[in-house]
Amino acid sequence: MTPAELAIVMCPQTPRANIAANLPHVIAGLGEFALLDRPMFLMSVATILVETGVFKPIDEFVSKFNTAPGGPPFALYDGRTDIGNTQPGDGARFKGRGYVQLTGRANYRDIGARLGIALEASPEVANDPVQAGRIMAAFLKRAESKIRNALARGDLAGARKLVNGGSHGLAAFVEAFRRGERNSPPDWKPGAA
Repeated sequence: MTPAELAIVMCPQTPRANIAANLPHVIAGLGEFALLDRPMFLMSVATILVETGVFKPIDEFVSKFNTAPGGPPFALYDGRTDIGNTQPGDGARFKGRGYVQLTGRANYRDIGARLGIALEASPEVANDPVQAGRIMAAFLKRAESKIRNALARGDLAGARKLVNGGSHGLAAFVEAFRRGERNSPPDWKPGAA
């Protein structure tokens, strides 16, 4: 089974054109960070499914988690020093973007430094498909050992929490990951999309 075929199985409601257009960038990013194996491929695809819903880099939507009723969009992220938001307007400026929904000034700074790109100065770059693939991989690499340990234990909730910080989209993540497991042998490795 090709990576694209497996991604379609994992994300059956996703437009196939989006998978065809974006999966090569995800695979390239995983390759760049030496994460091109079955567990990290399944982790990536299931994460993209629940973080974007459409398998392409997107801006975070306004929701009750980031915007108070009647308040400015993403203002609930303002002053969140735990994600590095220390300046007025940081919530909107460093809202979630990309395949992994990179959020917060500190994450933009750290991942940008790992990639050698000025994400903090130009956060919209996180929605460029090529850079979004690299960002996804760098984000996973940062927690690689913990993610791999959680996956090896079958703790998909723990693996998901390492990316999202909570359980948002957990049921869909688990369902997609399990579909990927059922449709690929344990020694499967992604090649070209």
